[in-house]
Amino acid sequence: MTIVDATLAAACARAWIQPQWAARPAIVTAQGVLAYEDLHRRVGRVAGGLRAAGVARGAYVAVAMERSLEQVLAILGVMAAGACPCPLEPRLAADETARRVAAVGLEWMLYDEANAGTAQASGLAPARRLDAERIAHGPQDWTGAGEVAPQDPGLLLFTSGSTGNPKGVLLSHRGLANNARGVLAHTGLTPQDRLLHVMPLHHTNALNNQIFAPLLAGASVALAGRFRADDMPGLLRAFRPTIITGVPTMYARMLELEFDRDSLAGLRFARCGSAPITEALHRRIEAFLGCPLVVSYGLSEATCTSTMNPPGARRVGSVGTVLAGQSVTLRLPDGAEAMPGGEGEICIAGDSLMLGYLGVEGGEGAPSLLRTGDLGRFDAEGYLSITGRIKDVIIRGGENISPALVEGVVTGLPGVAACCVVGAPDEDLGEVPVIFVQRAGEPAPDAAAIQAEVLARLGRIYVPRDVLWVERLPENAVGKVDRKALARQLAA
Repeated sequence: MTIVDATLAAACARAWIQPQWAARPAIVTAQGVLAYEDLHRRVGRVAGGLRAAGVARGAYVAVAMERSLEQVLAILGVMAAGACPCPLEPRLAADETARRVAAVGLEWMLYDEANAGTAQASGLAPARRLDAERIAHGPQDWTGAGEVAPQDPGLLLFTSGSTGNPKGVLLSHRGLANNARGVLAHTGLTPQDRLLHVMPLHHTNALNNQIFAPLLAGASVALAGRFRADDMPGLLRAFRPTIITGVPTMYARMLELEFDRDSLAGLRFARCGSAPITEALHRRIEAFLGCPLVVSYGLSEATCTSTMNPPGARRVGSVGTVLAGQSVTLRLPDGAEAMPGGEGEICIAGDSLMLGYLGVEGGEGAPSLLRTGDLGRFDAEGYLSITGRIKDVIIRGGENISPALVEGVVTGLPGVAACCVVGAPDEDLGEVPVIFVQRAGEPAPDAAAIQAEVLARLGRIYVPRDVLWVERLPENAVGKVDRKALARQLAA
């Protein structure tokens, strides 16, 4: 399908009620099939319920719901109402909920029963906390979809906090439509495709490439539970997808399981992103699945995807070619473009760039050029390869981890003078955090106490695999902790 409308909401309003679309399956779950005409009706009712409650065009609406069909309908319904959805992680901690609401100016919250506590902790007035089940029975109203302009806020997401507290990334309706156009052109999605969805619904890829793009192509989305490797053989057998998507860790875990070969036979391609993948693992996955593994690259700040391997012409070791509607260049430290074949910092421009960060001291407006902090190189045919990254971010199974967040927790413990977190290679997850700790006299906490504190304060993915004690952390010429020296020590 060619997206002629300026916004996703307008495109959906027009496409989903076309006679040739009406009876097609749109979203498939274990409970049944939702056809496009029913999708249009139910999303319209959410939009009508929101407008009746007083939600205005451009309002920021938090969506605090469990992973479900109803959550998808809520997110789409906020967009159809002309407002801007902000999906939150399910059951977010009370203090973090309140911080995010205040930091980015969330005005309303849609919540389900399981997340009622999240809504109560939000700091929003009771009239601004909306029960999702009640809102879902509003009068059908798609008029908001026709009121939004391309430059209006269309989606608000939070970063994973790789450089500190999570901050809001505000995306425009123009950017959402531009990303969808590029993905559809690169992948050739058709109404015959069915995408198996197992990714968390507060992440950009899970929404932009796995909900919005398929539903603009007339394809169907098989919405399953969040990824568990042991579930995948049954999901492939039950839903028979043509497309699956994930991160390297997910695929590596699937390799250990037995699948019915018939359930894999319908796969047209598998997508992979969010973290580096080795050539050996790439080829093992393709041999196992019997289809091309398509690696892509992108950031939330550029809506979602900026480069992708075409399914029929993928190159192992590359993150593909640039999507239509975007510009990707390689820049030297002085801002000049790298010579052909040369390495440089990956920089992105075009309609997919964010409107700016929210919840940042002083604010940051829309960039004209997004400097990613990643290093890359183009080959003669325009395929991009990632050669490194400038940042110190640790990428654990596709999740970004800020060393500073972990260090802030551990240095607050009695008996710790200083610490430094670095990434250690891991066969399963790619990288995991390891912490070097310098004592401040006795008694100092033991490794288990440090790991328990990080788990309690930050969550499972931040817990250091190893705690290594040092007399003194190495320093560089300007007196800063030499993170690279510790990484070399770890590698040795």
